[in-house]
Amino acid sequence: MTASLTEAPTSAQASAPTSAQASGPTSGPTSGPTSGPTSGPTSAPESAKLGFGARFTQHMVLARWTPGTGWSPLELVPHAALELSPAAMALHYGQAVFEGLKAYPRRDGSIALFRPDVNAARFNRSAVRLAMPDMPVEVFTEACEIVVRADASEVPRGPGQSLYLRPFMIAVEPSLGVRPAQEYLFAVIASPVDHFFADGYQSIDVWCAPDHIRAAPGGTGAAKCAGNYAGSLAAKAEALSRGCHEVLWLDSREHRWVEELGAMNFFCVTRDESGTPLLATPRLSGTILAGNTRGSLIELAASLGIRTVERPVSLAELTAGDGRVTEAFACGTAASVVPIGAVTGEAGRSVIGDGRPGEITTRLRDELAAVHYGEKADLFGWMHPVAPSVP
Repeated sequence: MTASLTEAPTSAQASAPTSAQASGPTSGPTSGPTSGPTSGPTSAPESAKLGFGARFTQHMVLARWTPGTGWSPLELVPHAALELSPAAMALHYGQAVFEGLKAYPRRDGSIALFRPDVNAARFNRSAVRLAMPDMPVEVFTEACEIVVRADASEVPRGPGQSLYLRPFMIAVEPSLGVRPAQEYLFAVIASPVDHFFADGYQSIDVWCAPDHIRAAPGGTGAAKCAGNYAGSLAAKAEALSRGCHEVLWLDSREHRWVEELGAMNFFCVTRDESGTPLLATPRLSGTILAGNTRGSLIELAASLGIRTVERPVSLAELTAGDGRVTEAFACGTAASVVPIGAVTGEAGRSVIGDGRPGEITTRLRDELAAVHYGEKADLFGWMHPVAPSVP
């Protein structure tokens, strides 16, 4: 069923998490908030110190799904607390999926979403994996557009700033029966955010946890669901306690192969037989999330003449210190491209390259940002313009 915009109700609606999961370090480069989350939406954001997921715009979009009618029309409502039964099935059985994408202020004064169709497709794959209804791609995109259009004045325009969008769906049927729910809430909220590197572009240190895994074959590793993130937090706390910024996740079977970095995809730069730089990233095997930024960087690298291979990357290769791996980085919507300076594990700390952001890492970061902000032509057709509101 295709949803459409209706008039906003004035009453408060249902309660779900409203702050985005910070995926960056707590000092140095930061994707976490610079102050505690606000208790509600804010007015036009300051030009600096927005943090990540700490502030919210004035509006959100809601829709509900039931078996008989499918999706209700999209509703633009004030950003407010949601009303939710304590028996809502998402609270007990974890039927909760979400996405993260950004709206970028462009050099010409316009605003554009980055590849919302890709996020919509992944949202639906996550929903199917958790036995939840899918959302038509055009409706998902429309919901994002509605929020951006309504709160266009709150899109920050400082260097590296953007409007982060968090579409999510939760099971809201009040029942303790162990089965797929029969009622769901879809919502899109928005948060003005800073650039990931609040203190300047720099590398991060990562901790390779020997006794934690992020995902296993046949599980939900390829789905962007809340439970995956909950299960990662103990390892993240351990990484921070060891002076590292993030967790380097290994495979569940051999604890040998690199899979992800925190909530981001992983890349490294090696050399082929002729000494030419070669970008390597693990294959999508069902235990790795198919990142929008990951796919975009593979396309972007090819356009720049940088060859990419999808192959297994072992922890031993990454930490050998023999010069074969010259750079490593992680990538995701919140952070874009994050250089990895060193890996710490049971055997000690291994520096990647010279420990600083590498040439290819930085080039890919800068080229992607130039597309986001309209500083270079969008040759890939990635940017989705949001038409301004009609007075």
